[in-house]
Amino acid sequence: MNTQEFSTDAPVGIFDSGLGGLSVLRHIRAQLPHEHLIYVADSGFAPYGGRPEHVIGERSLAVIRFLVDQGVKAIVVACNTATISAIKLMREQYPQLPIVGVEPGLKPAAAATRSGNVGVLATERTLSGTKLLTLRDQITEATGTRFLLQPCPGLVDNIEAGDAEGVTRMVRRYVTPLLDEGVDTLVLGCTHYPLVQATIEDVIAQAGARDIRLIDTGDAIARQLARLLDAGHLLRHPQPDTPARLEAYTSASATALSAAFNTLLGIDPPVHETTFGAA
Repeated sequence: MNTQEFSTDAPVGIFDSGLGGLSVLRHIRAQLPHEHLIYVADSGFAPYGGRPEHVIGERSLAVIRFLVDQGVKAIVVACNTATISAIKLMREQYPQLPIVGVEPGLKPAAAATRSGNVGVLATERTLSGTKLLTLRDQITEATGTRFLLQPCPGLVDNIEAGDAEGVTRMVRRYVTPLLDEGVDTLVLGCTHYPLVQATIEDVIAQAGARDIRLIDTGDAIARQLARLLDAGHLLRHPQPDTPARLEAYTSASATALSAAFNTLLGIDPPVHETTFGAA
């Protein structure tokens, strides 16, 4: 199969372990407003961050097969942990399908920092991945940037649960030590974290810190998707009689995902519950 076999009218699939991919979805909708989109939230299997890599790989492939069965022309893996653990497997199984992954923004953070000290907030699985550690070492050698890696166990669970107090408590626990170490740039290394950016900014302000740069790679992911679609002649052009569609699937509660769409993005797409195969 090659990209020419995909229809320009086919949807783009966006996959995350839960709600985090909504932070990427909003950038994609802004940059590619004419594309049909399918959003997948595997919230029933979340969080991915604490699971063994082979389990994440098997589960990710099950979700990708589901999206392929829906006829997608491209996939965005809007989950740092799934990207680290499984994107190589996805590309091996679907070599002609454009697949965009995400990774923490270490490069833009190194370019943005003034002090040379950068904090990286992410899941334990993401921070232990060979790809990230290799990239860190390369950038440190080239630029002298010091990266402080801060795992954030439990933060994704609190974001998924909509527990504002729990989110604030955990953000304070994980961000404050980085501020004490003199970081002036924070990488939001999980797509869930931009959804609570306001809380992170409040914690930073309460700590008396100023001019802390937050790095969210959602915009860059959307640009990369646009480049791949354009290169494959797969961009969908405006069709006044057929506006772009968005629908969503979740392995947990459709009501909860609908509420998240409404609260976080101000939209109300159809949401369906499914299993994505065996867990």
